[in-house]
Amino acid sequence: MTDLSGQTALVTGASRGIGAAIATALSRAGAEVIGLGTRIEDAPPPGITPLNCDLSDRDRIAALIADLKDRRIDILVNNAGIIRRAPVAEHSTEDWDAVMAVNLDAPFLLSRAFGAEMVARGSGKIINVASVLSFQGGRFVPGYAASKAAIANLTRSFANEWAAHGVNVNAIAPGYVATDNTAALQADPEREAQLMARVPLGRWLRPEEIAAPVVFLASDAASAIHGTVLAVDGGWGGF
Repeated sequence: MTDLSGQTALVTGASRGIGAAIATALSRAGAEVIGLGTRIEDAPPPGITPLNCDLSDRDRIAALIADLKDRRIDILVNNAGIIRRAPVAEHSTEDWDAVMAVNLDAPFLLSRAFGAEMVARGSGKIINVASVLSFQGGRFVPGYAASKAAIANLTRSFANEWAAHGVNVNAIAPGYVATDNTAALQADPEREAQLMARVPLGRWLRPEEIAAPVVFLASDAASAIHGTVLAVDGGWGGF
């Protein structure tokens, strides 16, 4: 039931980390995968069709949607995300705007466009990448935390409207994964020890462990799952 042969998936932020793992996993499940990234053409994941796109630019997003208007997108994975770390009082407006553009605006615009086509034909899967910070405020990342909380409710909002039309809209909420976005935390022994003490699994998650649930949500095995924000966090949320 997780065979995705004959389907086309569009994965944002696919050049590295979680996005690259998701793109690779979907490809291994049989999907044709288009991977978006700002520099993905330099080193695309194996088996992935790379497409350069700056998701902070609304005009570029509009052009991307137009470029793909003749392609049937069966699976959309809104994974791309950025983070800006600073105490609240020092978190600049520019950083806030940058985070919201990539983490929230782009998923809305892409889901609205490709999801409308899914609704018209009566099938499709949209998977958003939220975060454990969708459920809490975190520290020194107010923009990121706000954007990921919004992604969780955006997921539910789309699902409420589109479930009856055969379109599954869900999200995964990764915990602390060893990627570029968490490099600063991994390099801070004190902060890393504090975080890992709160993870029952006791270690950083691997990108591949986030990709596997995405394949499930993209498959027929998840046909009755709508509006769910699935925590993949090593037990963080239940600690």
